[in-house]
Amino acid sequence: MDNYREEQTAAIVNLPPTHEDVVRERVNALYRSDSRHIFATLIRLLGDFDTAEEAMHDAFMAAMEQWPRDGVPAKPQAWLVSAGRFKAIDGIRRRARFDALEDADTLGDPASEDAEAWDDEGVEDDRLRLIFTCCHPALSPDAQVALTLREVCGLATEEIARAFLTPAPTLAQRIVRAKAKIRDARIPYQVPTPDELPDRLDPVLRVIYLVFNEGYSASSGVSLTRHDLSEEAVRLGRLLAELLPEPEALGLLALMLLHESRRIARSSPTGDLILLDDQDRALWNREQIAEGTALMERALLSRRFGPYALQAAIAAVHANAATAAATDWTQIAALYEVLMQVNPSAVIELNHAVAVAMRDGPAAGLALVDAILGRGDLADYHLAHAARADLCRRLGRLTEARTAYELALGLTRQEPERRFLERRLRELN
Repeated sequence: MDNYREEQTAAIVNLPPTHEDVVRERVNALYRSDSRHIFATLIRLLGDFDTAEEAMHDAFMAAMEQWPRDGVPAKPQAWLVSAGRFKAIDGIRRRARFDALEDADTLGDPASEDAEAWDDEGVEDDRLRLIFTCCHPALSPDAQVALTLREVCGLATEEIARAFLTPAPTLAQRIVRAKAKIRDARIPYQVPTPDELPDRLDPVLRVIYLVFNEGYSASSGVSLTRHDLSEEAVRLGRLLAELLPEPEALGLLALMLLHESRRIARSSPTGDLILLDDQDRALWNREQIAEGTALMERALLSRRFGPYALQAAIAAVHANAATAAATDWTQIAALYEVLMQVNPSAVIELNHAVAVAMRDGPAAGLALVDAILGRGDLADYHLAHAARADLCRRLGRLTEARTAYELALGLTRQEPERRFLERRLRELN
């Protein structure tokens, strides 16, 4: 009897999937791959974030009910867009606010698979419109980041809140206020004109880079990286570079790929930080390095490049060095000098000082770091004190090194960096 039951159980477990199971998995797969595209198109058609979000979910629910019975449409994305549009307007009509939109009788039935609502070029334009809307300069930088991750990437509010150490209700209110600002200020849902593009592109690139940085090197917490965020940033950067191949968009994608290529080698199996010189270069992703290097060269050849392409050039020198000893620090220092002219900042000065230390010796680099700190710049930046500590250590000035390490330790909020600095202090003792 027991053997019979086991055989029956095995037979049930190994039953082939039903038609309904296959269709529902197809709907789920479309949701994973195309829901944000459909959402962007519905915003264009309906003119409102929340209405489009509700319409998108209604459309997928309708597909779950109808497709197992009626079959999967030939153009499923078009069906979903039309269904979402139809249901949204029907809902507005029931709430006696239909006059805000065109007559529903002209919209047709979702089963008509309105191809005009879904063509590849138009959908990609919709996604680009959505990115520029979420990163409009009328919104605060924090709102731009939160709205982009929520609406373009589709991350849950709780995920974004955890990544940026913000209470979920606070972040939710930030997103609500940003949507209200877009609605009340009548921010246009459109790609900027060529004349507007230089000013409007920069906030988009900055938001993508902020998301990547938080994923590549988390500002706080127990983990060195947040791969989900860096992966989303690379996906956004790739989309932007494909749809709008401006030199700085190419440069940013190159920079992210070159950094991301080293992600696996940057921490030990126990989560401890591994410095660039000590990383196992066999673990670096050579495909990402090759793609990033090619994009960087393409951006520089345009002669309209900016800080992202220059940073990508620096990252490419590191990524293409066979060993740490083979790194061309002369070229890196020279690129930082150009970068300081294009985009002057104390952090770039600090990176230049480290490159000079590697090229000319620790004393030369320490003089530059002390000049930066002497101005009062980067006093609260733990990496500035960590850099000074390392240079003092290399010069044998151990008391100064210990003090600088302790300053850096007091400022860092990331556990892997904290453990690294504590280890350096123990080595000094």
